[in-house]
Amino acid sequence: MSILVVSGTGTEIGKTVVTSAVAAAAVAAGRSVAVLKPAQTGVGPDEPGDAAEAVRLAGPAVTAVELARYPEPLAPDTAARRAGLPTLAPSDIAEAARRLSLDHDLVLVEGAGGLLVRFDEAGHTLADAAVMLGAPVLVVAAAGLGTLNSTALTAEALRARGLTALGVVVGSWPSSPDLASRCNLADLPKSAGAPLLGAIPHGAGALPPTEFRTQSPTWLAPPLTGTWSEPTFLKTWSPTPLPEHP
Repeated sequence: MSILVVSGTGTEIGKTVVTSAVAAAAVAAGRSVAVLKPAQTGVGPDEPGDAAEAVRLAGPAVTAVELARYPEPLAPDTAARRAGLPTLAPSDIAEAARRLSLDHDLVLVEGAGGLLVRFDEAGHTLADAAVMLGAPVLVVAAAGLGTLNSTALTAEALRARGLTALGVVVGSWPSSPDLASRCNLADLPKSAGAPLLGAIPHGAGALPPTEFRTQSPTWLAPPLTGTWSEPTFLKTWSPTPLPEHP
């Protein structure tokens, strides 16, 4: 796996922190890493974007590349049209990722919002770029109520396009999870048709970068170069089963 697409089941669920953690764990394992953010929205020209945040958290060894930036916090296609700027085609994204893969062991392509957010006037999405690359997709999901439906819809969209879901990572695991979040741990792999590959603690992005880099491997399973164990996590957090009816 030299190119991995990171997509969320929605917005504001921890994609950038997950991307940063995967990058940090890979760097700790001795791999060279690039983070590609095709379209950055809602950020001014002189403000750091998601790719820069990945470098801040994962370390200066990470290469950050941003292809387009639009000032308003909207879907890339809408933001581009409103700003009078060119949109991105999936071929632009695929070409940039392939170019980075020539010099890096791992290229992480972080989407904007969910898998089917429009990038251009023709309605192309991050999924189209993933198809061109033949790359697996890491799904970042929320912990709580409603996440099973959005995860299942994302998985269905992936299967319809012949894409492989590498697994699911919970983007922000609360320190005091409610019953829905705890039950979802066992159900997320069923909804995704893919394994649970980690859980990032809520607030991890606010940790000092050195601490973030040290802890990142403990939040991610071995396929993501980490040491996180799903059975151990489930044992800690799964709810006590209800007694069977006589």
